[in-house]
Amino acid sequence: MHADPQFGGAASALLDPESTGALTVFAFQIGTDGQASTCRAWLCRDPLEEEQIEDRVGPVEPGKWLSWPMQTSTLLQSDSLARASCWLEADEIPVAWLNRFPTGAEVVRKTIELRSRRILDPDRRLLARRECEYELFRSVEQAIEMPNIAAGFADIETFISRAQTILQRRKARSGHSLELHTREIFLEELLVEGAHFQHQPESEKGKKPDFLFPSQAAYRDPSFPAERLRMLAVKTTCRDRWRQILNEADRIPQKHLLTLQEGISESQFGEMVRSGVQLVVPAGLVSKFPKTVQPHLQSLSAFIEGRRAIEA
Repeated sequence: MHADPQFGGAASALLDPESTGALTVFAFQIGTDGQASTCRAWLCRDPLEEEQIEDRVGPVEPGKWLSWPMQTSTLLQSDSLARASCWLEADEIPVAWLNRFPTGAEVVRKTIELRSRRILDPDRRLLARRECEYELFRSVEQAIEMPNIAAGFADIETFISRAQTILQRRKARSGHSLELHTREIFLEELLVEGAHFQHQPESEKGKKPDFLFPSQAAYRDPSFPAERLRMLAVKTTCRDRWRQILNEADRIPQKHLLTLQEGISESQFGEMVRSGVQLVVPAGLVSKFPKTVQPHLQSLSAFIEGRRAIEA
């Protein structure tokens, strides 16, 4: 490769063949005449640095480029840099959490604090926060439970009781946290609770879908057009549980189901379709499904855009 002196010569990292494919940021200083007078370049050294850039500007496809206007020049300011890990050290855990395990809502709020990432589309934002939340949860769990484990147990029954508490807490966290993350993303996407959606409403007596669109009041109003209603169920895994949603909202024949399950058999997907279930899957997980199923999945971003179109 020819060593262009404008890029630092042969010793420049930009001209190093080993840098091929690395994500690079070019920052131009614009003069009063509107022309660039100087340029600084940052070449990402590893996938972690690339992830930190893409968390702010969105995904950058190979061979493509993005322009980031100076109005958003906070891109690399220190107060906007995300920490690489969501694991909380002992001195980072709120004292109250050590005396009482935090609620799911408290854990989700802390996760959003660590992984705001509103520049990301809803699909990537959801997956990034779920990963962060699990790491955060485990760090708090270890801080609380390790002293009990290290102290030992007087008998087997006490040990079993403690283990069951830990396992039950983990199970309860998983499903409910996905609901809470989804609600937060709806709000961040400017859907107004009570006007555009409602969390945990009652459709009919004894029936509580996770989300109704636009609201419980609209659902119960016979004059409100049924074709403008939607329901969204949220289940981390759906293989053996998707049938639970079929009777959650009688006025809505097609049930939308958001899941993080990585794949499903073609036969079960066919049964879902025949039962009126539309699977909503974060875009990053679509490739985990059979190729014949992938075109029929809906991303979370597409679901939200669909709601905006109906409300427009």
